[in-house]
Amino acid sequence: MSAFRTLDDLAPKGKRVLLRVDLNVPMENGKVSDATPHRARRADHSRTRRQGREGDPARPFRSPQGRAGREANSLKPVAAAVAGIIGQPVGFAGDCIGEVAAQAIAKMQDGDVLLLENTRFHKGEEKNDPAIVEGLALGDVYVNDAFSAAHRAHASTEGVAKKLPAYAGRAMQQELEALDAALGNPKKPVVAIVGGAKVSSKLDLLGNLVKKVDMLIIGGGMANTFLFAQGKDVGKSLCEKDLADTARAILAAAKEAKCEIVLPVDAVVAKEFKAHAPSRVVPVDRIGADEMMLDIGPRSVVEIETLLDVAKTLVWNGPFGAFELAPFDAGTAAVAKAAARRVKAGRLLAVGGGGDTVSALNQAGAADDFTYISTAGGAFLEWMEGKALPGVEALRA
Repeated sequence: MSAFRTLDDLAPKGKRVLLRVDLNVPMENGKVSDATPHRARRADHSRTRRQGREGDPARPFRSPQGRAGREANSLKPVAAAVAGIIGQPVGFAGDCIGEVAAQAIAKMQDGDVLLLENTRFHKGEEKNDPAIVEGLALGDVYVNDAFSAAHRAHASTEGVAKKLPAYAGRAMQQELEALDAALGNPKKPVVAIVGGAKVSSKLDLLGNLVKKVDMLIIGGGMANTFLFAQGKDVGKSLCEKDLADTARAILAAAKEAKCEIVLPVDAVVAKEFKAHAPSRVVPVDRIGADEMMLDIGPRSVVEIETLLDVAKTLVWNGPFGAFELAPFDAGTAAVAKAAARRVKAGRLLAVGGGGDTVSALNQAGAADDFTYISTAGGAFLEWMEGKALPGVEALRA
């Protein structure tokens, strides 16, 4: 982590630490209805808070939630939930800039924690407005612990980081270290699994990965487009036929980069997209005209497990099939469990991320055994695409 300033570089004693966190949680009737979605991330936020407490600074912190709309998206109810998590009182300021915030911070004693109101109540937040940046810079130092918002050049992610001495919190640090181990400086061979519905949504991702990994396994609806580009009839399967040339170009780029592209060799197909629809397993060149591919088949699973046996690093984004519908979750679950077993045996470093991926790994009971699971969504995807993240770049030493 020498490329980024972390809490190891910060002496917090006597300082007001402005901590940017991600506390997005579901709300119902003005209360937090579920404080468990991001347990690992909350644990690391708590580590960041405790690290700061070694010097007993005052810690105002903020987290955006939802879009503008005062009552529905106020963070006031979140303060009580945070207090329960960290085991100490949490104050609340009705604004994140201006006199309300400044006066609340001025009253803080060493060791106090204060939650500032939703930054998105100010339109200039997302525009990185210098006036909002100035208003937000109410601390002595700034700590960003919200990787999930690091791909946005907002006032509270990039702007303040350039205004105050800036550091990565423990959750941010853990994410950056995991991602560096996965693609930045990985142990080879590196295998990437990319699934999901459409090639069009992951063109940048595929283009970057073929230059970074040794084997690229493609699943989900995306695989159908590549199979179609190779001349196979995919029946009624989800397929972007207009991107066949693009798929062939990606295959050519992978060959030039000496990256092996792995596609399904068999499929679980059905005539209806619904749970427990009658299905059968067929080779990928035997899909009927009235059938759709909804999962990879057992031969494909075995082939992928064989690749995992030689891999040292795995990066995963996207399921292999319609994992929300039984029995079409079987392929994703089997591969997830296979990867988890290898991680537990010390043979594989596995990092997964993206909303559907996290859901699928949790559903398979494999998430807890992965080396790291990113809940960052868009930031994780942009990182996999090889893009610079403004909120991260601002923390470089």
